[in-house]
Amino acid sequence: MISLDDPKKFRPLRDQAHQVAMNMLRPISRKYDKAEHAYPTELDMLASMIDGLSESGAAEGAGAAGVRRDEAPEKPDTSGTKNGANLASVLSIAEMCWGDVGLLLSMPRQGLGNSAIASVANDEQHARFDGVWAGMAITEPGTGSDSANIQTTAVLDGDHYVINGEKIYVTSGDRADAIVVWATLDRDLGRAAIKSFVVPKGTPGMRVDRLEHKLGIKASDTATIIFEDCRVPKENLLGSADVDPKQGFAGAMATFDNTRPLVAAMAIGCAKASLDLTRELLEKAGVVIDYDRPAITQSAAAAKFLQMEADWEAARLLTLQAAWMADNREPNSLEASMAKAKAGRVGSDITLSCVELAGSLGYSEHELLEKWARDSKILDIFEGTQQIQQLIVARRVLGLSSAELK
Repeated sequence: MISLDDPKKFRPLRDQAHQVAMNMLRPISRKYDKAEHAYPTELDMLASMIDGLSESGAAEGAGAAGVRRDEAPEKPDTSGTKNGANLASVLSIAEMCWGDVGLLLSMPRQGLGNSAIASVANDEQHARFDGVWAGMAITEPGTGSDSANIQTTAVLDGDHYVINGEKIYVTSGDRADAIVVWATLDRDLGRAAIKSFVVPKGTPGMRVDRLEHKLGIKASDTATIIFEDCRVPKENLLGSADVDPKQGFAGAMATFDNTRPLVAAMAIGCAKASLDLTRELLEKAGVVIDYDRPAITQSAAAAKFLQMEADWEAARLLTLQAAWMADNREPNSLEASMAKAKAGRVGSDITLSCVELAGSLGYSEHELLEKWARDSKILDIFEGTQQIQQLIVARRVLGLSSAELK
């Protein structure tokens, strides 16, 4: 059974991540918010440290983890439960985003494409792409959050797949070593034919068309990438090339079972940063938050703060549950979407409410509250919007298919 306390073995990792966030990310947060598209060179040293910890086995979950339920645990867990890389990842990512979301998304070799590789790749591909920094290209013009309606095609030609299409809003699209591209082998076969391909940077036929100017996470580059007769070795198709209509979209969607809790963790970390600073500002203003009294008997500011903390805790627990289920090889698609929906909405609500509670201090650049409110909004949008997550949850709760509930 899941425990509501952070596992003891992960507390050092969590605390280390918090120290990194406080001492390395926070000090340069505003710098790279203003210098949009400039690469944060300070992250190179941090990435090397994480690589070293991962290689030594001292930092389980420090990197991008994957959900591979086809594998049996290496050792039987006699306790009946396991706290593994997925839970460690959400704990460390939440702490890092307490520092800065955009900088976390800019970390070398920690891209969302790495989670796709970890979730879908076979053993040979895991070894071959080890150490590669991979972005992930899903969204297209006209498809939005409907990942099953992907129009980018991949046609087998001898020993290569030829990819044609356009991808937008690709995180780390210009900086990453490779891009994991979602494309369909045959549009007539529907979602079952959608596969993911690792396309190395510099591959002929792949070009970055532009970098987007954004509301938040300005430290992270977000690119539009065009694929024109881009030839990729067929060995770079992640997982199996077989199209199984019975499996449907499950192979590709396994990636989301991992990445959605990670995005939820980002929202939790950013919201916690806002709560911590707002508490300090309220205390300086003489607002007392009393946990022994009903909220209705306290000031409006204190009551609002208590409500935000309760919402934050609910989102945090849903996220831990989704990650814990993945570690224990339990299907977590429903829980992953619930965590993403709750944390995304709560994150936006909390960061904006903290701006309001802090008044002029919250709205000005004197504090980071306004930045966190801008950064947080994307966490309610990418990896599936709020509305898409609610639709997924409704389908699974009601037992309806995508055709039955649109």
